[in-house]
Amino acid sequence: MVKTLTQRLGILLALAVVMAATRIHLSLLHHNIEDASWAIFFLAGFWLRGAGRWAFPLLMAEAVLIDYLVINSQGINFWSHYCVSVAYWFLIPSYFSLWLGGSWLAKHQVGLRLQTLGMAVVALAASWAACYLVSNGSFYWLSNSVPLPRSFAAWFANLGDWYLPFLQTTALYVGLGAVVHVLVIQVARAVKQADQPTLPR
Repeated sequence: MVKTLTQRLGILLALAVVMAATRIHLSLLHHNIEDASWAIFFLAGFWLRGAGRWAFPLLMAEAVLIDYLVINSQGINFWSHYCVSVAYWFLIPSYFSLWLGGSWLAKHQVGLRLQTLGMAVVALAASWAACYLVSNGSFYWLSNSVPLPRSFAAWFANLGDWYLPFLQTTALYVGLGAVVHVLVIQVARAVKQADQPTLPR
């Protein structure tokens, strides 16, 4: 589906708002909202394919800015925070792998068919795994927050600790995005059909 620049900017704004609301970990009815950032980058790659030169850097800058503001609001220096080290910058290739997964899906999808659903599962699983391995691996091996000595056995155990929570959260948000995608397409089709002139009988 070809999108105008206005539509792309609207999609980017909506995704940016969702990422800001969830990455800041706002509280809703005393329950923490899970961070949607990983799903946002996958969905952005899908919906904004071809706009990666400007859309991806903007979303990446937003993610870093949010982290900076949240950490500083706690009275902690950004660079001395537990999660910030040289490994922090590996979030760029981590998130970009998700963008590439969504972009690949957008290029190869075949409309609202079961085949597209299967391709979406494969694209998300592959790009999510790459993101998880790079982000988790870089933190474990490069961050000073991880105590020495380090070992592959301990790293694999760490991978297992966070595997399901990250996968479930990402899959949930991408699933919600897929529902929104289908609804928008159906509404657009209905509006288009309603606008078509009715031939006289």
